[in-house]
Amino acid sequence: MKFNSLIQVGGRLLDLSIPQVMGILNATPDSFFAVSRAQTEEAVCKRVEQILSEGGTMVDIGACSTRPGGALATEAEERERLQMALGVVRKEFPDVVISVDTFRPNVAKMAVEEFGVEIINDISGGDDYADVINSDDMSSMFSMVSRLRVPYILMSSMNNIHDMIMEFARKVQVLRSLGQKDIIIDPGFGFGKTLDENYHILNELNKLQILGLPILVGVSRKRMIHQLLNITPDEALNGTTVANTLALSKGASILRVHDVKEAVEAVRIIHNL
Repeated sequence: MKFNSLIQVGGRLLDLSIPQVMGILNATPDSFFAVSRAQTEEAVCKRVEQILSEGGTMVDIGACSTRPGGALATEAEERERLQMALGVVRKEFPDVVISVDTFRPNVAKMAVEEFGVEIINDISGGDDYADVINSDDMSSMFSMVSRLRVPYILMSSMNNIHDMIMEFARKVQVLRSLGQKDIIIDPGFGFGKTLDENYHILNELNKLQILGLPILVGVSRKRMIHQLLNITPDEALNGTTVANTLALSKGASILRVHDVKEAVEAVRIIHNL
């Protein structure tokens, strides 16, 4: 099934018929890959400049690390970190498309209403979705993003493609009933999956196209790569590029990455085939 390749971002149309690269900026002290961390205004500027100069078209800003074994930042800590980073990016790069990586509805509200963030990237998968059908409860991320009217990245922690498709179908139906228009699905590599399950899903990624929605893939330097190859995250660039190229060949529309230049080159090669 073909998907509508155009999504609305801040009053503009973004065409995903050619895959886009989303660069990661972590406004945190503890994200697993140090190069993506930016805790000062200068570091934020430098990181965004790098993402854009290497061909990235979106910046995904996170302020609450969800790395395995890590402690979650409080909502107040996440909000404060984001306010610093978003303030800098909006001032210095006013036209860049910003995605905010958060599972907290009130943080999403702040990011969109105060800084004009265009996309919400939610790793929780809207776990409370069953309670929000025909509800105006803004404590639910589904209700919140539907009211904010921004594209929403919906992630799954399911460990096989069949269950993932069924879950996505149910949740997309709820989102549509709430008026949500632009939905991007994320198979959630590294979340709730064993090493083998991650690779089975990557191998069958093309099956998600039955949902008719753009697919975001985030495998950058994750454990599924460095554990398999018996290397460190710092050594996982080559493995990441291989996995990204496979994902593109199976229908990925957005690559969420630490290493933008290499991902952009993979897109160019696959798009030229």
